[in-house]
Amino acid sequence: MGAHISIPMYQRAVPQRYRLIGQRCRSCGKVNFPSKAVCKYCSQGTTFENVQLSGRGTIYSYTIIAGGGAPPEFAAEAHCKGSYPVAIVQLEEGPRVIAQVVNPPEEGLTIGMPVKAVFRKIYEEEGVTRYGFKFIPAI
Repeated sequence: MGAHISIPMYQRAVPQRYRLIGQRCRSCGKVNFPSKAVCKYCSQGTTFENVQLSGRGTIYSYTIIAGGGAPPEFAAEAHCKGSYPVAIVQLEEGPRVIAQVVNPPEEGLTIGMPVKAVFRKIYEEEGVTRYGFKFIPAI
């Protein structure tokens, strides 16, 4: 299995995966997502306040994952769809996140395309269905 995430580790990430909760550094004011023990921007902040992210952003970059290139946990989806797009999304609040883009337009994705997060099934592992966010075009 490729990117194995244990059930306890997955459960600790529920606020990020299910509710898009980020954390604002009290030292520099920037928003970290997912949560960090030390601010990834100033490398000094260790105290944070929770921030509800909007889920809105724009495509910073993207790629198409072909069937043979999918990580093992996404093999079934790649087998079903053949290929699927994955994007780096620049969120309105600042952080960049990597996620799958679902329901892409026929003409394809473009850099700068507005997208919004949606709650979807990600994959199953160890008999547990894992949910999280993906993005859909917001045009």
